[in-house]
Amino acid sequence: MPPPPPAPAVRRHRLSLQLCFAIPGLALATWVTRTPDVRDRLGASTAEMGLVLSGMAVGSMLGILVAGALVARFATRPVVVAGMCSVLASVAVTALGAAAASAPLVAGGLFLIGAGMGLSEVASNVDGAVVEREYGRPVLPALHGCYSLGTVIGAVLGVAGAAAGLPVPWHLAAVLLLVTGLFGWALPGLRPGLGRADTGAGDAGTDADGGTDADGGTDADGRADADAPGGRGRRPYRDPKLLLIGGVVFAVTLAEGAATDWLPLLMVDGHDMPAGLGSAVYAGFAATMAVGRFAGGPVVTRLGRPAVLGGGALLTAAGIALVSFANSPAAAGCAVLLWGLGTALGFPLALSAAGESGPDTTARIALTSRIGYVALLAGPPLLGLLGERHGLRAAMLPVLLLALAAAALSPATGPRRTSRPGGDGSPNEGQPSGVDAPAGPAAR
Repeated sequence: MPPPPPAPAVRRHRLSLQLCFAIPGLALATWVTRTPDVRDRLGASTAEMGLVLSGMAVGSMLGILVAGALVARFATRPVVVAGMCSVLASVAVTALGAAAASAPLVAGGLFLIGAGMGLSEVASNVDGAVVEREYGRPVLPALHGCYSLGTVIGAVLGVAGAAAGLPVPWHLAAVLLLVTGLFGWALPGLRPGLGRADTGAGDAGTDADGGTDADGGTDADGRADADAPGGRGRRPYRDPKLLLIGGVVFAVTLAEGAATDWLPLLMVDGHDMPAGLGSAVYAGFAATMAVGRFAGGPVVTRLGRPAVLGGGALLTAAGIALVSFANSPAAAGCAVLLWGLGTALGFPLALSAAGESGPDTTARIALTSRIGYVALLAGPPLLGLLGERHGLRAAMLPVLLLALAAAALSPATGPRRTSRPGGDGSPNEGQPSGVDAPAGPAAR
């Protein structure tokens, strides 16, 4: 029997969450598509732009680290509001930085958007898990697809602004008005009280429905983590399987982040494209990611997570190789579509694999998420230094090699085997514990 239709408040909450996922994507893509113009206004070298871009990674890491505790203390709604306000402030600060040709101000704006995305991502995912349970069917993958859809809209607006010669500060000011209006509409639909830990719960963490989790973490489905007592004393970072999955996360996150940080500049500097066309190439990247995330569920169900992850990593490697080695701008632009499609499901599927890899689901997802953010933190300046010395096309070669490594490691993302009755308890003994899970709530 199908579940009853959701109440109006639940439907309204879902619409609000769709906007809360889309707004950061729209704001980020607006910045990305105008990076060539901002770079020219700042007069920054490739290495200096790498340092400017690292502001966003530092902010993201900080937001992710504090978001869980804030949700447990204040519930999700205030944390979502704080994250969205930080994203809105970032657009304003970046506009001021571009107008004043101030690299520190631009880096500060990127820090704010990173922090806002880190805060809102965690809180919005807790709300999304609640809505998913109330709907009785998967909702989170489509919510994350809304982020990618937001990047497409932002990229299209960026292309239009660049093609029209609209000054960056005025473009960002217009986008600020747009996203402020969207969030003003979304805010009343966010329900209060979700995700807050009960008073006196000690170190118990945040459950998706506002209760507490036995191991102090957040369950994706809002229930207590049944395996937490057995895993409480374990250290996930000592699990070889989880470390292999962490390697996949590092590689796929770096591949996605490299495109977000450098793709327009790579097209402009490496393939002599006009700034507007370089931004259009990024829009194509964002569009293929959105298509992959909205349509990838049936493919994962049919082929399995390791096959999809491995195939995606190979597509990513092929796309990066063509962008790096092809001398034809048209071929390089088309290859970006392979890059986007290949990375679309990498991060969500790898996080899903981490959550299934053993006891203490929350700690495992948290650990692998941090590995991903390390890639985002280290990637911009390192790729910038390589690009300064060897050119941005050559700077993508380490990303290509890591994508191939992710393909080789993809079998580790399969479900862990459970022990047979009377066995030695080895995690690889017995039959698979279940089918591949859908993309986890921390996906991007």
